[in-house]
Amino acid sequence: MAMARGVLLRVQVLGPVRAWQDGREIELGPAGRRAVLGLLALSGGRVVPRADLVDALWGENPPPSATNVIQTHVKHLRRLFDPERHRYARSTSIPFVGDGYALRIADDEVDVDRFRELVSAAGRTSVAEEVAELLGTALGLWQGRPLADQPGLTGHAKVVALLGERRTALLAHAETMIGLGRAVDLLPLLVEHAADHPLDEVVQAVLVRAYAAAGRRADAFAVYDSTRRALREELAIGPGAELVGAHAALLDEPPVRSHRAGPAPAQLPGNAPGFLGRATELAALDGLLAERDPAATAVIAVCGTAGVGKTALAVHWGHRLRSGFPDGQLYVNLRGYESGKPVATADVLGGFLEALGVAAAAIPVDVDARAARYRTEVADRRLLIVLDNAAATEQVRLLLPGAPSCVVVVTSRDSLASLVAVHGARRLDLRPLRRGDAIVLLRKLIGDRVRAEPAVVAELAEQCAFLPLPLRVAAELVVSRPETAPAELIRELGDRQRRLRLLDAGGDDRAAVREVLSWSYKHLPAEAARLFRLLGAHPGHDFDVPCAAALADRRPDVAGRLLDVLVRAHLVDRGPAGRHGMHDLLRAYAVDLAQDEPERPAAFDRLLDHYLTSTAAAMEIVYPTGQAAAPVADPARMRAWLDAERPNLTDLCAFAAGHDRPRQAMRLAEMLYRYLEAGYHSEALVVHTNGLRAARLVGDREGEARALTNLGAVHRLLGRYGPAAARLRQSLRLHRNGSDRAGEARALSHLGIIEDRLGDVGASIGYLRQALTRYRELGDRHGTASVLTNLGTVQGQTGDHAGASEALNAGRDLFRELGDRAGEAAALTNLAEAYTHLGRQATAVAHLHDALAHFRDLGHRYGEASALSTLGQLHVHLGREEEAIGLLEEALEIFRATGHRYGEANTLNSLAEALRATGRPGAPAAYREALALATETGDKDEQSRATAGIALCGGDTPAGPRDGRA
Repeated sequence: MAMARGVLLRVQVLGPVRAWQDGREIELGPAGRRAVLGLLALSGGRVVPRADLVDALWGENPPPSATNVIQTHVKHLRRLFDPERHRYARSTSIPFVGDGYALRIADDEVDVDRFRELVSAAGRTSVAEEVAELLGTALGLWQGRPLADQPGLTGHAKVVALLGERRTALLAHAETMIGLGRAVDLLPLLVEHAADHPLDEVVQAVLVRAYAAAGRRADAFAVYDSTRRALREELAIGPGAELVGAHAALLDEPPVRSHRAGPAPAQLPGNAPGFLGRATELAALDGLLAERDPAATAVIAVCGTAGVGKTALAVHWGHRLRSGFPDGQLYVNLRGYESGKPVATADVLGGFLEALGVAAAAIPVDVDARAARYRTEVADRRLLIVLDNAAATEQVRLLLPGAPSCVVVVTSRDSLASLVAVHGARRLDLRPLRRGDAIVLLRKLIGDRVRAEPAVVAELAEQCAFLPLPLRVAAELVVSRPETAPAELIRELGDRQRRLRLLDAGGDDRAAVREVLSWSYKHLPAEAARLFRLLGAHPGHDFDVPCAAALADRRPDVAGRLLDVLVRAHLVDRGPAGRHGMHDLLRAYAVDLAQDEPERPAAFDRLLDHYLTSTAAAMEIVYPTGQAAAPVADPARMRAWLDAERPNLTDLCAFAAGHDRPRQAMRLAEMLYRYLEAGYHSEALVVHTNGLRAARLVGDREGEARALTNLGAVHRLLGRYGPAAARLRQSLRLHRNGSDRAGEARALSHLGIIEDRLGDVGASIGYLRQALTRYRELGDRHGTASVLTNLGTVQGQTGDHAGASEALNAGRDLFRELGDRAGEAAALTNLAEAYTHLGRQATAVAHLHDALAHFRDLGHRYGEASALSTLGQLHVHLGREEEAIGLLEEALEIFRATGHRYGEANTLNSLAEALRATGRPGAPAAYREALALATETGDKDEQSRATAGIALCGGDTPAGPRDGRA
């Protein structure tokens, strides 16, 4: 987070939610407002979607007003945190980003961020005294449970995760303090935590050791005995490895190994240099061990994709537990995914038996006999057994001991479903490193070369998908090329395929990223491997089962089963709502394989056909034109599909235009127009620019004209009236040359809107009447409805409000007959303004609430903002300035988020009027910002309105026009 202003703001969430400004505590208000602040603070500056805030506060049954309540809480927090800023201005402390909010104040002024920074700093030093000081300071920030005054958020995922971070920090602090001989100083904090967690064996074991180190052996024995009883009474299990090890050390009588007089096996490899992070995963492994069945061997499976750090985590955890396994640790790399043959089970058993003290001549030849002897040898021993890189359950089945005193850790790229189902294994699915940990790892491995280039390190971490193996290989690449600036190397790695070639680790197959990925791929069944290759033909970000079915030319149920295979192999990730994806390096590998796949062109054509068909169906349901039968599908579900696929559709259109599928690119761009105009203007520019490129590639003049109209409309929505007018006039010439009357009508209609914005109302009405004539000649009811709505809006600028209401009512009725809710809502919004001037305020308010409901149901963001802004203006007209200000502030946020610059200028002018009417400060500044925007876009109406407001800041200023165009 970045501090953006001079007021010192401090926030506490490690305890009750509190805040201070310049040293003075702020009264935050009701519990809900403190909950919103607390959740934003826990997110470390990242955006929290409004939907997540609603879910956290109300769960599955939020009230209809939930979104408005959240907005009200945020508005009041902004007033508290930004007292020197006027309400019209963008909030620096809690900006509106996308569909949510973020808390943006200095990192060291939010206690949870300060805590994490101190813990991270402790992880970056090897000096024990510094570690103790940093962790002690971090733990001293805690004033109770996170969000202690919000009992409804006790189980929130962020609260639970943060408690896990505190536990990890406390245990690390305890180990350091014991090692420094300062256990006495540690005891008060450790005793308090242990009392709150009587069944946490690891914590209780550390307390036993701390008491012993402090010379309080009686207290140490008492902790062991009380914990052992609690485990038996509450969980029906005995003490685990950590607690037993601490007790044995207390007795100073470690268990006697009865099977050999020599040293116990200690086969664990060394810890990976610079191992860091994974606090949550290590705590999860501790938890899985604590929850084991005391009568059975504990088997823990660590599963994840290639390079995610499964081995490093298992080995690191094993070293942490060594004291609890006095009979030793066995380790084997089963090489289940390497290019050669996996290690034979008989060979593994032979090695284990020899390590356990069995003479070579006494080791049976038969594999089953070896397994039986192995089980006999381990029966009375406390052993940790790490079976690394298993390809499948069959490879480890005979290596599982029958002794409940043993713990087995299996790592695999497979999900090992049968190991879980049949052998009761507990599974931990390992994900990539957290972004911050990945960056710290790179800094440690590379050293001073990147200390002054944080942005370069962050980008390199992203290019490596936050995976430990690629991160280490990339770090070595930077170190090995001192003549190349890190920023230059980042540019080289920008291309996915080149990145795979560069990250080759000097030919070491175990570290070369491409080779490691290939080991997983080569173990796939043929049909699953084919689907993985064909997924490389998809240019988008993620995919669902129907998409995979199209690529593979298989039924959805078959494609779903193949995806399950890829998920189990950790070559594909299963996301929410039926979506699937791959991390960046896996995607690059799939694309690489797809280059040599003969089916690739046909698969891409099937993919395009799937998206074209699905998009056409979704658009007709969400934005019906009345040309097809009434839809039977759920509009909300189709809308959700469009939202989920929007990045893919954008990428697909660009890819099709550049890869010999221009006709499909044109069709896709044209179909998406109405969806993208609802507030996705940056994507709309990309899509329609590619539609134009495709039309010109094939020499389709009519297609070129339609694409120009679409681009002109998007530029108009962004307030770029000059470029918009140029494209629309070019489109009009092309349509007239080709005698395309429908295209001509559409271009005329958009030109009419532009001329209105540029201040030439006469030219605007002229264009719109021409468009209306064309549409009526063609019998195009949808086009007619759109032009009537726009014409009525412009007529209102001339003072002909009766004529405006007549046109707008006609447009609304047509949209309603056609089932077009977005068009109907636009007409209602503008009709409300006409009714306001005709003295029909009650009807105007009702229309605006109906419009707002339609727009929100449709996810039509700029329409929602337009309705909110018009409703705010109406409240100003009715003398309800307080209500108006809230509505206008909400509209302003959406206009800014979507880049709708006319809406922003118009709403700023309205907000200035409301502020002026209440006598509050801020009106002149809001007028000036509106004037700057309107001058930049060339909007004459809003320029005049702002200029008059600045000059006559004490008088009444008439409301300006709305832009709820159809």
